[in-house]
Amino acid sequence: MIRYIVKRLSVAIPTILLLIIISFFLMHSAPGGPFTSERPLPDEVLKNINEKYGLDKPIYIQMFSYVWGIVTDFDFGPSFRYKDRTVNDIIAQGFPVTLKYGSWAFLFAVIGGVTLGVIAAIRQNTFIDYFAVGFSISAQVLPNFVMAPILVLIFTLYLGWLPGGGWEGGQIQFVIMPVIALSTSYLASIARLTRSSMLEVLNSDFIRTARAKGLPKHKIIFLHALKPTLLPVISYLGPAFVGMITGSVVIDMYFSTGGIGLHFVRGALNRDYSTIMGITILVGVLTISFNLVVDILYAWIDPKIRYLPPQTPYNHSPVSREVPRTQLRLIHPNIIGLGVKNLQPTLKIMEIHCPGHILGPIWVRGL
Repeated sequence: MIRYIVKRLSVAIPTILLLIIISFFLMHSAPGGPFTSERPLPDEVLKNINEKYGLDKPIYIQMFSYVWGIVTDFDFGPSFRYKDRTVNDIIAQGFPVTLKYGSWAFLFAVIGGVTLGVIAAIRQNTFIDYFAVGFSISAQVLPNFVMAPILVLIFTLYLGWLPGGGWEGGQIQFVIMPVIALSTSYLASIARLTRSSMLEVLNSDFIRTARAKGLPKHKIIFLHALKPTLLPVISYLGPAFVGMITGSVVIDMYFSTGGIGLHFVRGALNRDYSTIMGITILVGVLTISFNLVVDILYAWIDPKIRYLPPQTPYNHSPVSREVPRTQLRLIHPNIIGLGVKNLQPTLKIMEIHCPGHILGPIWVRGL
């Protein structure tokens, strides 16, 4: 298991470095610059600004300084639009907000989706099953930018139960609608995956054996069927969690939560390239990290996918040896029964030797 984790880390770390370098060059290849506007600045002012932010240096020196600052100090540099603020300050302000309601949305989607999928699989072709399938299809065709105004229309304008926006330190009434709007489509996908996987597992031979031994139904579900059922679900949870944490631009804009998605949009509109690069790299690092966690969990649940240690290869080279006729029946008893006559006193029998045993004769020379 440790060797498997080390191999996954050896792939993840260079991928993160490559992501940082590619993001840097893509941002610098974009037309215009962070200080480009409809009213151009004087050349002397633009020269001083570029010198202040180090933009007058060669591109490879800028790239090396940027990567070195991220690797050593996790420093994404200063913001080009907000005076006396760094990209780290912007991320530190918006990321905790997104992390809070994103984590609640993830828990709600996983618990609700797995529960709904398991119940639908156990009660197949019943009202509960039809309801779960119908809910999953309906939720998937209503993305968060459609679900958000529907929730505001119902719970704010019609019923007046919840506020239509704001954050106020993350009070519960301000978190409910962002969580529901963000998690509904993911919950539906998890429910469908769980239902289809559970149906396949319940028809497996080991489940039939458990039923034949008289195990109670709840023990069969929770002790034997649930673990293999979660394998496809876990594969989906990595990108789903990152999507809930960082893919909340619509939620931040619609509910005015002040999360990281709002700062990303403002950075794009204001040409704040350092902020865009910082948030992009953060999203990429989270994606790679959670995919690594999912791979480790997957290997823990299903040991078959772990990288096996190198074994001694089989020796497939044929080996000839002289076998007396009296021992022929012991080595290959079917040869005597074939009615073969005029056998020589000794025969050469080709065998394949594997570690610990002999697979037996392949052909006989001299028949």
